[in-house]
Amino acid sequence: MKIYVDADACPVKDIIIEESSKIEIPVTLVKSYSHFSTAEDPLGVTSIYVDPGADAADYRIMRLAQQNDLVITQDYGLASLAIAKGCTVLHHKGFMYTDQNIDQLLETRYAHAKARRSGKKTKGPKAFTNEDREKFRHLLVKVIQQN
Repeated sequence: MKIYVDADACPVKDIIIEESSKIEIPVTLVKSYSHFSTAEDPLGVTSIYVDPGADAADYRIMRLAQQNDLVITQDYGLASLAIAKGCTVLHHKGFMYTDQNIDQLLETRYAHAKARRSGKKTKGPKAFTNEDREKFRHLLVKVIQQN
């Protein structure tokens, strides 16, 4: 198993690196060049930089990820593609994307986008909390221990 992270806006990179290093699971952080850093990656972590285009990170992750790898993203479209490829997919708020919930998540995203295009205001995501961080950590540990 390898872990691929849609890393530009991921607030749990530190947790992913900490927990994966305990059992030596390689982590690949896929980031836009606009987030370039000269800092060295921790042992077991590789950063891959992509053009800042809308879906560049998603395309790179899908080229790299294989069946049974773990993908961490908040992007429902990427999650859908990764599920279809046989990956386990987690959201940073501590839930797993599944065949049972991805269609509803995509439909909700589409409905909100459609409403915004027609001039309506929609609520943004709830603030990320320490409870969300711990929920994510618990789920991540559970998933990596099962593999």
